Amino acid sequence: MCGPTAPGARDVFGEGLRAARADRRSFLTLAGAGGATLLFSSAAAAAPVKPAASRRRSYVLVVDGCRPDEITTTLTPNLAALRAGGTNFPRAKSVPVMETIPNHVMMMTGVRPPKSGVPANQIYDRALGDTRTMDRPTDITARTVIEQLNNSGFTTGTVLSKEYLYGVFGDRATHRWEPFPLVPVSGHAPDQFTMDATLAMVDEFDPHLVFVNLGDIDRFGHSDVTGTTVQLARQLALADTDLQVGRLIAMLKATGRWERSAIVVLADHSMDWSLPGSVVTLSPLLEADPTLAGKVEIADNGGADLLYFTGPTTERAAAVTRMRDLARSHPGVLAAYVVGAPGAPEVGPLAGDVLVYCRAGWRFSDPGPLDNPIPGNHGHPATLPIPFFLAGGHPSVRRGTSSADARTLDVAPTLGAFFGLAAPRTDRPDGGIYRYEGVSRL
Repeated sequence: MCGPTAPGARDVFGEGLRAARADRRSFLTLAGAGGATLLFSSAAAAAPVKPAASRRRSYVLVVDGCRPDEITTTLTPNLAALRAGGTNFPRAKSVPVMETIPNHVMMMTGVRPPKSGVPANQIYDRALGDTRTMDRPTDITARTVIEQLNNSGFTTGTVLSKEYLYGVFGDRATHRWEPFPLVPVSGHAPDQFTMDATLAMVDEFDPHLVFVNLGDIDRFGHSDVTGTTVQLARQLALADTDLQVGRLIAMLKATGRWERSAIVVLADHSMDWSLPGSVVTLSPLLEADPTLAGKVEIADNGGADLLYFTGPTTERAAAVTRMRDLARSHPGVLAAYVVGAPGAPEVGPLAGDVLVYCRAGWRFSDPGPLDNPIPGNHGHPATLPIPFFLAGGHPSVRRGTSSADARTLDVAPTLGAFFGLAAPRTDRPDGGIYRYEGVSRL
């Protein structure tokens, strides 16, 4: 499911740190603005740094889980000022499944899950025979813009507050923050430490691209039992995250980087809240069917359930139809799609056989009604709308409002256009050609 890290989860940070040391990445310890110790690992540049276009800088700031209507001049003045001074895309949306890991991967690859390899936060891994988080570097099957930039003579940095994002992007960036401290259960570093690391990375390494995830808004939104009424904890998180963004903007302007920078600000998804009684639990419904009992696995993603048929192949077609129809019969279900069928969201085979969305104000909790106690969830269509705007002082950033349907997919091609990269034509093992499915929004 979305939200806090499940008990017994892998020690992704520890594994990554050990792998980085084994691969002889160099390490540097710096003191953050608040006095905390910040650890960075760096790799040798993949290609000689380009002297000509190297003055350009880009910063991708993901305000994780933020809703477009939450950016206001009173609550988030720094974000509101960036939006007003750049190009705003009020029709922007997340891409199915509307979860953190797949949409961050889509930002950096520019392609949908069938090509990126990452359809959701949680999947049922048929080879493993169990559900798992998509937090392995090998889960990404498309080349990222991070790697394209590295191979073209630019340098890159990742400052990712969530442990599973740190895990899935691995050591692709030239410079990587080794996140600390991590909040127990949530598996993320608070935004103040994340911004301390961002400022230190810019000051020490000055990468051409810095990819930043600010996770507090999302984490507070998951746990805020006041939901859409009071939202006190979430509002505090919004205000603090805005202050952190203001720190970066002030630094860029003070150091002369603002005039040559393009900043992409967006969310990976928004957030929806459910009351304790608005819970969809599909496991008992499917287990009660004699043709499906013991033959279905569910990967719970909060606002979306991924259903996997594990029975004999000869039964699959009828079973999948039955799974879809039973899921649709639950009052809290908005829609159920056979994965790969015409009109279904493009999520790829790793998303299983049936993709199920809940209605706004509901959440999935599988296998039992107590397995997802989190009131704030995403993954379903209610959480599609996101903020998305371009800012910065570089002349390529225009001021105004666009009616274009911007998507998280558009970040990689926007960065590619900004840095003058050739459109990707990467030969895949199956003989196909990988191209961007998003478009530049410059």
